[in-house]
Amino acid sequence: MEAIVRLLSATPRTPFPIRPAPRRTSPFRSSSRVALVILSSASSQKAYKGPRPRRDLVGDWVASNDGLVRSLPIYVGGLSLLVVLFNRTFSGIAFVTDASSSQSRADILTLSLAVTNVLAGLVWLSIRPKYISPVAPCGVECRRINSEIADFAINELQWAWESFSSVTCCRSLVVIYGDDCLLQIGVASESPNDCTVAMTVDVHNFLQGSLCRSAMGSGKQSYLANLSLYPGRSELPFLPSNTQSIILQPLGDRGIAIIGGDTIRGFSNLDQAWITLIAEKLDSTLSKS
Repeated sequence: MEAIVRLLSATPRTPFPIRPAPRRTSPFRSSSRVALVILSSASSQKAYKGPRPRRDLVGDWVASNDGLVRSLPIYVGGLSLLVVLFNRTFSGIAFVTDASSSQSRADILTLSLAVTNVLAGLVWLSIRPKYISPVAPCGVECRRINSEIADFAINELQWAWESFSSVTCCRSLVVIYGDDCLLQIGVASESPNDCTVAMTVDVHNFLQGSLCRSAMGSGKQSYLANLSLYPGRSELPFLPSNTQSIILQPLGDRGIAIIGGDTIRGFSNLDQAWITLIAEKLDSTLSKS
């Protein structure tokens, strides 16, 4: 009896053997890398479909053909005069103006418009924009840095000079903080004692001048677009004599930066805003040195 029980317990109860279910694998797993490679190669071959900058074809053509556009009213007016004369000649109408004739009144109106076009073309040709070219500053190269300030402040001043000189029309830079001149770099005027040495900055006299007091009092940037028109030019003897424009940029309430340019109205609105942001960074750095 015990043998029969053991035999029944050893044999499976189901007529078919139970096998473990096969492990399902997604058909996308094995080919995921291949699909990614195909997609990346296909996307790289496709052209860029994003927004593109618009080109003003008319404006570009006018800019490249400035002389032709300015003289175009003269050609139109002259052609209109010839058309009126040919019309009078081949239509059999007398050249004597008759106020009762509609053709005569139309011809008079056409002649007036043609003459107006000719005069407008002559005005356009006589009025041309004046292109302002940079002026090479007269002076000597200067590179004076106050050695008493920290190294990170020196690096910050050098970075500011490289940024100004490479991006804007800046050719001279003087940074005064507290009662000391921390930086005098670029082209400077010649010393009266030695023409090969740059003139030193008299900090006390400059701080007492009207230009510095006005800029420091307002706390805002002062831009002299054409320096030759301002009588305060004599307060900046350390800059080259032919400096065309300057920016007086306060550095907080303790310093000021004098930026000299080689072009009249050479600093754009974007340059002025950018210089203001760099001045704030310089003020934060110099206050820690």
